[in-house]
Amino acid sequence: MDAGTTNAAEMTHLIANTKLPYELFDHLPIAIYTCDKDGYITSFNKAAVKLWGRTPETNKELWCGSWKIFKTNGQPLPLDTCPMARTLKEGIAIEGEEIIIQRPDGALVNVLPYPVPVFDTNGNITGAVNTLIDVTEQRSGERKQAMLASIITTSDDAIVSKTLEGIVTSWNYGAEQLFGYTESEAIGKSITMLIPKDRLMEEEEILSKIRKGEKVEHYKTLRMTKNGVEIPVSLAISPMMDSKGNIIGASKIARNVSKQQLAEQTLQQYAENLEILNTVGKVISEKLDVQEILQNVTDATTMLSGAAFGAFFYNKLDEEGESYMLYTLSGAPREAFEKFGMPRNTDVFSHTFNGLGIVRVDDITKDPRYGHNHPHYGMPKGHLPVVSYLAVPVISKSGEVIGGLFLGHPEPGRFTKEHEILISGVISQASVALDNAKLYEEIQILNSKKDEFIGLASHELKTPMTSLNGYLQIIDRSLPDDDKNKLFIQKALAQINKLSGLISDLLDVSKIEAGKLPFTYAVFNLPQLIDEVVDLMQYSTKSHRIIVCSDIDDLLVNADRQRIEQVVINLISNAIKYSPQADHINISVSQQDSKAIVAVQDFGIGINKEQHDRIFSRFYRVDDLAAHISGLGIGLYISNEIITRHQGKLSVDSETGKGSTFKFEIPIEQ
Repeated sequence: MDAGTTNAAEMTHLIANTKLPYELFDHLPIAIYTCDKDGYITSFNKAAVKLWGRTPETNKELWCGSWKIFKTNGQPLPLDTCPMARTLKEGIAIEGEEIIIQRPDGALVNVLPYPVPVFDTNGNITGAVNTLIDVTEQRSGERKQAMLASIITTSDDAIVSKTLEGIVTSWNYGAEQLFGYTESEAIGKSITMLIPKDRLMEEEEILSKIRKGEKVEHYKTLRMTKNGVEIPVSLAISPMMDSKGNIIGASKIARNVSKQQLAEQTLQQYAENLEILNTVGKVISEKLDVQEILQNVTDATTMLSGAAFGAFFYNKLDEEGESYMLYTLSGAPREAFEKFGMPRNTDVFSHTFNGLGIVRVDDITKDPRYGHNHPHYGMPKGHLPVVSYLAVPVISKSGEVIGGLFLGHPEPGRFTKEHEILISGVISQASVALDNAKLYEEIQILNSKKDEFIGLASHELKTPMTSLNGYLQIIDRSLPDDDKNKLFIQKALAQINKLSGLISDLLDVSKIEAGKLPFTYAVFNLPQLIDEVVDLMQYSTKSHRIIVCSDIDDLLVNADRQRIEQVVINLISNAIKYSPQADHINISVSQQDSKAIVAVQDFGIGINKEQHDRIFSRFYRVDDLAAHISGLGIGLYISNEIITRHQGKLSVDSETGKGSTFKFEIPIEQ
């Protein structure tokens, strides 16, 4: 029984055995009321009214002024068994049997009643006095304390208190589980037993803030267990105060964030892996170079798996059918392999080079397939220290084993099933890319042979064509003007010239493809060149008038005169060819800033917009409208290459049935 309870009991006895003035009784801060011997309430003070939340009627209500009464377990308490009723019935004092009363507003109050019987001089009971002590706040505090103690006791987090000198004063079960010290081992010891030596300055920083009344929240650091293992923790530290508000220590909550860090690292690794996969997938799908594809694959898989080094070996056998060729390497210098022979058809490597599946071993030096082959019987001296081993065959769509990707690490158990899945995904993409690259190499070889053939054929054809042209000119000059054969000779000469032009175009295409189309730059007057070309072509063209629609007489450009003339002739020839129903074409020269612009306009069949970009491709023809017009579809291709080589641009503005305007622009100064 505490001091407050003892004083309440004594006060009740004092009131019961003395007659206090009413004014003093009414103004006492403790609830007091009286009953007669039959239990009817005869008086009560203001504190009682406040406690009950109501004013009872004297001489009418029995035993208690409360609206409702309950036991501490919440069960209703019959009025005739309340402490006051029992005191009057039994004639004894009842001290501190706690009850719960309910006010009319529904509020519940924990109360300790102290009813004491009052006797006359003959020892007959005349009534009783009851003192009611409100212990609601005390019980609430006790419940909170009990709840807090339960939380601290059962918490998975380490909850510790310490003095301002860092001496441990409390230690919960969570602290035992986290740090390994029992409560008896920890209390009275310095908190520094948990702090790694290189982090001891953190404790002084923390205590300095606590002394200032500051909290320390989400403080991520490392702490040490009894076994000497460092673990990542998140600390929340608050100052502890006494009843006067003085800071006397600190309470600390330490949470193990190992799983959280692992999750964050896993998420970060996943994001990095995804970025690597996206990058390597994009690269190997775009590239057609075998070396570049394999190097990207080797680098990416080495990073994805966390391997110390990776290598790709082509599955190419020597004369004895046993050697493989190193092609790409990552994480190690090529010199690391040069002093050793290539992998041979051993038990370890044959599984991969025969395409039998992935090999993943935590420690290859302990694998039963390892170390049986002459001359090393294991890892050669000076070889890269391979312990963890992961090998993946690279197989083409046709089933051919292209080679093997080998990943290694000097520590055991570094590769997982997840790594197998990641690497297999990359290798699957790489296999397709390598097939495409191989096909591209074959196409390049065929293309180079085709270009070589075109070049040779063009050269070979030019010699007899030149001779044939010469012979026909001699015959033409020897015939009189009225000879009927002269017309046929002239038509033959025209066809010879057309065929010679086609051969020249084919030769230019061959030179463009080989990157050997010659250019000779010189300064010349572009309008003068246009006039000369127009005069020449107007002389040989009777169906169309070629109209020059510009007033510029002088515009000097630095370019290859012969090649620019070739472009202009091609554009005018096309304009005439593809406007058979028209009788004229327009050509203009203009200047815009530092560029010279030439435009050739016809009024012919036109080109639909979907074909505008394709007409500059080699051998492309607008066959839907021009199937009856002869040509190889290489004139615009050559013209576009010539203008592009001049750092210029060739473009078209056309609409079906309304004609076309071809325009090229080149810098005035090259």
